[in-house]
Amino acid sequence: MESSSMYRSALGIDVCAERLDWHRLPGEEHGSHPNTADGIDALVQQLRQSSVDIVVIEATGGLQRQVATALVAATMAVAVINPRQVRDFAKASGQLAKTDQIDAKVLALFGLRLQPVPRALPTEAAQELADKLARRNQLIEMRAAEKNRRHRASTIMKRSIDRHLEFLDQAIKTLDEDLDDTLRGSPAWAEKVELLEAVKGVGPQTLRRLLIDLPELGTLDRQGIAKLVGVAPLNCDSGKMRGKRMIWGGRVNVRNTLYMAALSASRFNEPLKAFFQRLKAAGKPHKVALVAVARKLLTILNAMLRDHAAWNPQLATRRG
Repeated sequence: MESSSMYRSALGIDVCAERLDWHRLPGEEHGSHPNTADGIDALVQQLRQSSVDIVVIEATGGLQRQVATALVAATMAVAVINPRQVRDFAKASGQLAKTDQIDAKVLALFGLRLQPVPRALPTEAAQELADKLARRNQLIEMRAAEKNRRHRASTIMKRSIDRHLEFLDQAIKTLDEDLDDTLRGSPAWAEKVELLEAVKGVGPQTLRRLLIDLPELGTLDRQGIAKLVGVAPLNCDSGKMRGKRMIWGGRVNVRNTLYMAALSASRFNEPLKAFFQRLKAAGKPHKVALVAVARKLLTILNAMLRDHAAWNPQLATRRG
């Protein structure tokens, strides 16, 4: 974080499907616009006339995308914030009441007090890949639900479920092929694909997840990337009490996929297998050792992309 005077003004926007409620600090200027193309254009024009240092928007499952993109296109600094951070900040500030206008004011205050760093929004191509990967997740969940229903279904219903399962299998296969073709055929990702897929334990699904849902891979240091994903153990100490270190937060889908990659790497990737066995021999619980493998694998992949370096077992042994 820079100096607390980095942003002298902030605008919070609470986004819902129908409306954009906003509040500007310092001062008590506030208002509302329809969450439509015309409404967004009107908001952008208004902000151009009364400049603001940072616009803070809460991530709302994609509803914020259109307004955030328009603001960035108008060369405004935009920070899209995790909702949990905003709720924790509101509680810490003593703000327990909740309305759209209050939420907008809390977001503006968040911008002034915590000085969030504006993040570059994904390109249209990157966002399309993220949407396809999210759709794949939905299809996987549908398939799992249908398989669970099949165990209790009658013979007639099983036929219906089987037809739906065939459709879901084909839809997932089509999406996988589309994702892989895009990643391998684009100069922006092709080199990264070639580097990462040479590492044992990094399968097609891990490759897609890392490149699409973790675009910061290769741009941060090892502590930063581990914390971003949520594989950095966090302290829980107070006075003389030393609590158990835990991992939490971060990007859950990336962490879950990385954990499955660690299961494979702990068996088939020689440097990581040796690392895992050393931890087990030292008395570490099985899951703790696997999380450590996941973190080490992540930091290795991060270093490879950062340095544009091919997989090297000798270097991997030393990195940690």
